[in-house]
Amino acid sequence: MTQPVLDVSWSDDGTKVYMAGCDKQVKCWDLASNQSIQVAAHDAPVKTCHWIKGSNYTCLMTTSWDRTVKFWDTRSPNPLHAIELPERSYCADVDFPMAVVSTAGRHILIIQLEGTPSVVKKPDSPLKYQHRCISVFRDKKGVPAGFAVGSVEGRVAIQYNNPAEPKDNFTFKCHRSTGTGSSFQDIFAVNSVRFHPVHGTLATAGSDGRYSYWDKDARTKLKTSEPVDQPVSAAAFNHSGHIYAYAASYDWSKGHEFNNTQVKPKIYLHSCFDDMKARGK
Repeated sequence: MTQPVLDVSWSDDGTKVYMAGCDKQVKCWDLASNQSIQVAAHDAPVKTCHWIKGSNYTCLMTTSWDRTVKFWDTRSPNPLHAIELPERSYCADVDFPMAVVSTAGRHILIIQLEGTPSVVKKPDSPLKYQHRCISVFRDKKGVPAGFAVGSVEGRVAIQYNNPAEPKDNFTFKCHRSTGTGSSFQDIFAVNSVRFHPVHGTLATAGSDGRYSYWDKDARTKLKTSEPVDQPVSAAAFNHSGHIYAYAASYDWSKGHEFNNTQVKPKIYLHSCFDDMKARGK
């Protein structure tokens, strides 16, 4: 890649990594041969990429600042399908048969992936500030049932696709701190929200250099980490949910003047399986 990478996604068999970036391309890195080839393109930087393993097809979903979502057979130079977005894509997530995309202007689109992908719902955002991250969650039967979206204003919203009751949807504050003796509160961006693949609890990570574990059903916090010396800019669970990986690096939340090139980015691996169990289970 000749310009910054904005997102990566594994193929379902773990042999390839897809890389989306500011050079308006997505490349496929074949790990066995250590070769990479271009497999997708947009008219502006590509913000997200997700490998989709459907019931009867596989494809790559990409979203871009060119205000489109595209679906690719990576053997073909042209997309299989494209969906127009109301604004530039900021974040997206996929859990077949559901995809969710959030854009500038706090727009949210829920896309169904069975057959030809199509937008099925455009819920209003419950958050008042720019969205930073979004993640699909499943119900007790293991079916995608809704999503969590985090904003730059230290807040996360839990939204069900079809809530049994309106109060099932809620927001909560996170990644905030109040100095000793201070009447002011420091509010940090939520850079990552991820659901545990086994327990269904969630982890948030933010510009305050901390991550926190939450039980959305009980609406309680399970744990908060000690801060690292930089913002936590990205995070993910491994497939079994035993390891929580998070990256510490500058996220530009305070502008370029706070970028310290002497502080190097780091990746941490944290054992998390027991800490993320809901209380009483």
